[in-house]
Amino acid sequence: QVQLVESGGGLVQPGGSLRLSCAASGSSFTINRMAWYRQAPGKERELVANILSSGAANYVDSVKGRFTISRDNAKNTVYLQMNSLKPEDTAVYYCYALITTIMVGGYWGQGTQVTVSS
Repeated sequence: QVQLVESGGGLVQPGGSLRLSCAASGSSFTINRMAWYRQAPGKERELVANILSSGAANYVDSVKGRFTISRDNAKNTVYLQMNSLKPEDTAVYYCYALITTIMVGGYWGQGTQVTVSS
């Protein structure tokens, strides 16, 4: 069984920064795609950033130039560096990983709250 554990959320003022981390643990697995999603109150969950095992990444337009996704394959960890945060970035952020064990499946973290407010 694979588990994803997130950390790094919190309350920050507009213009501030936060770094989210998500570590995968378990046995005999290979991580393919990793991503960060977010869900604001009353809204659907949206893809924020996506990164392949090669390091190729893409972002939703609203965070381009402010957020950076990265991964450490040796640590099975994905990060989301969030700079110049805006109130509209407030949401629960979820880590996602597409993982191959015996089969290929998607796994979610428990979610971490990010609140941007003065």
